[in-house]
Amino acid sequence: MKMTIASKNKGKLEEIKYIFHNLPYEIVTMQDAGIEDDILETGTTFEENALIKARHVQALTGGVALADDSGLEVDFLGGAPGVYSARFAGEGASDALKNAKLLSVLDGVPMEKRKARFVCVIAVVFPDGRELLSRGTFDGVIAEAPAGEHGFGYDPLLYVPEQGRTVAQMSEAEKNLVSHRGKALSAMLGLLKEG
Repeated sequence: MKMTIASKNKGKLEEIKYIFHNLPYEIVTMQDAGIEDDILETGTTFEENALIKARHVQALTGGVALADDSGLEVDFLGGAPGVYSARFAGEGASDALKNAKLLSVLDGVPMEKRKARFVCVIAVVFPDGRELLSRGTFDGVIAEAPAGEHGFGYDPLLYVPEQGRTVAQMSEAEKNLVSHRGKALSAMLGLLKEG
């Protein structure tokens, strides 16, 4: 049975294939399924957005669909940018601009008040209407300056005290072991195995 991923991100597809390799699904992208839609994320939570995307793709394919929504929550900002992480510095802003905006908003805020986390929610929708949700987080603090060359988005700013470095200073393999998406996918793997 096919499981269509509501994403055009090949890296995400490989990560999902790796974690789900023992499941009886052929995992394909939206493009593989002939879907070119840009799905509007109109939810106010990661859960709502993940379900919007998974339901849309499931309706188009008639098969099993998986979607995720993720972002950065900063405690000092009341959980912002949250579901608006990608648009935090305006539509189409570069990662560098988003990072610069976050640093300017937190200018002068002491480290003990810069707690933050990456959040990822995975939604799987089945043809029979069943829906599963899982969530993973990756905690740290917002550094005072970007560091590291790996990853994307806010990775250069999330400093992980247990690791002694930012997410962008970790290799892809190291990040996958502890990342919010890895944790959410592992939790979903457990749910899918339960049936």
